[in-house]
Amino acid sequence: MSKNNVVATNQDDQLISLISSLTKAEKRNFKLYVNRLQSKSDVKFVQLFDVVDKMKVWDDSIVFKKTPSIKKSQLANLKRHLYKQILISLRLIHIQKNVDIQIREQIDFARILYGKGLYIQSLKLLDRIQQIAEDNHQDILQLEILEFQKVIEERHITRSRQTSNKVESLVEASYTRSKIINNSCKLTNLKIEIHGFYIQYGHVKNDRDVLVVRELFSKKLKEIKLDGLTFFEQVYLHQCYVWYYYILLNFDKCMVDAKKWVDIFEENPEMKKEEPDLYMRGQHYLLTCLFNLKMVKEFNKAINHFEKFEKEFGSEMKPVSEIIYFLYYSTSKLNKHYLEGTFKKGIEYVPEVLGKIKQHESHLDPHRILVFYYKIAFQYFGNENYNTMIDYINEIINMQVGQLREDLQGYARLLQLIGHYELENYELLDYLAPSTYRFLEKMKELNEVQKETLKFLKKLIKHRNIGHREMFLTFRTKLEKLQKDPHSRRALLYLDLVPWVESKIQKKSIRAVIQKSL
Repeated sequence: MSKNNVVATNQDDQLISLISSLTKAEKRNFKLYVNRLQSKSDVKFVQLFDVVDKMKVWDDSIVFKKTPSIKKSQLANLKRHLYKQILISLRLIHIQKNVDIQIREQIDFARILYGKGLYIQSLKLLDRIQQIAEDNHQDILQLEILEFQKVIEERHITRSRQTSNKVESLVEASYTRSKIINNSCKLTNLKIEIHGFYIQYGHVKNDRDVLVVRELFSKKLKEIKLDGLTFFEQVYLHQCYVWYYYILLNFDKCMVDAKKWVDIFEENPEMKKEEPDLYMRGQHYLLTCLFNLKMVKEFNKAINHFEKFEKEFGSEMKPVSEIIYFLYYSTSKLNKHYLEGTFKKGIEYVPEVLGKIKQHESHLDPHRILVFYYKIAFQYFGNENYNTMIDYINEIINMQVGQLREDLQGYARLLQLIGHYELENYELLDYLAPSTYRFLEKMKELNEVQKETLKFLKKLIKHRNIGHREMFLTFRTKLEKLQKDPHSRRALLYLDLVPWVESKIQKKSIRAVIQKSL
């Protein structure tokens, strides 16, 4: 594992992980920062920094060998001190990029002024940053400022009552802001609860699931104020609806709320810079819905807009935002090539995706990687490069992920059988098919798409020496029926076999079938 891919598992690894995450500019800034510190202990923690910077795995013996001036009794404190000083130096850099850090710093300055008895100066500073907090929709920080102002007005004679209605305004503003925060809290609670439902149960699978989700959502929504919402309240509300409709597989309504989510940022463009991750998440769900609905023209417009955003703000993105952009944009790019049947271009894009996966692997959970491999496999499937498709399917099957995305692993195994069928590897199919059947039959909730595909593949393998066109016609009819079943919608998105089936019936390439349908 490279230095940049160290996974923090304890305090020592956390220090290595923090240092390895630093850019060259951040390391240079740290050195400039500590050069202003002159004590002997500071020299020691700088020496420790240089040693840890070259480490991949923590080793006390290397530390003592490279820095003999450090005693065993000092090491624990030096590590804590070094960790703290790195964070302080990073704060000095990021304060220019994060308005909330700037506001907190000014609140700290106001407290220092107040502590020195300069409460009028403190009030003036709080007045100024209160407006900045309001302009940037920092509701919690704004309430903290208002509460501090109330404390000063209560404890000292500031003549605010005599010269203006300042105190009354503070009380009213504090009351209003507390209601906004309470409402925001209810919205974020609903957002987390509905998302938690998805993580635990996935999409609805039957009418009973639909009733449960609707009851959960409507009950919580009744507790929330829905008019006169602030910026974040509006975004949170549409996030809740996006997840709600996404779970229900209602991509039409999901798309509408995802678009409203994005439009809120378009109406407040300064917030794209302040909250890029939240904006990109909205773009991601908009693109996902457009892909699921096969709205090619609208999808291309949205992905072009996403690219424009990265060109405008990419140079200012923090590492976590860069990773989020990679995840969402690369997924959409692969989806675009699938939608348009441009599989050859999709395959040309694969090395870039794999390079980014390697670069960010320590920050990607297995689920993300598994989905990427599946989408890559589908590019090769669409281009009828079955050998390479099988290579990626094998990567999915061999990943040590337990029951994570068991459904996706099931689809992968079905694709594997199709690949070997296309390559006429019948002897291998005789070996692989039974294990695939066992895996799928052990799944807790095998869906209708998987069941019908499994039955169809069994027939193909069993009757390998006769013409299969009639079987494909029969299977197409079953797929058409499943397309009308709302609970089969998601499975058909992950295992979209219609173009493949049509290619066999029409004796055309998969690419030609898709492009003809555009």
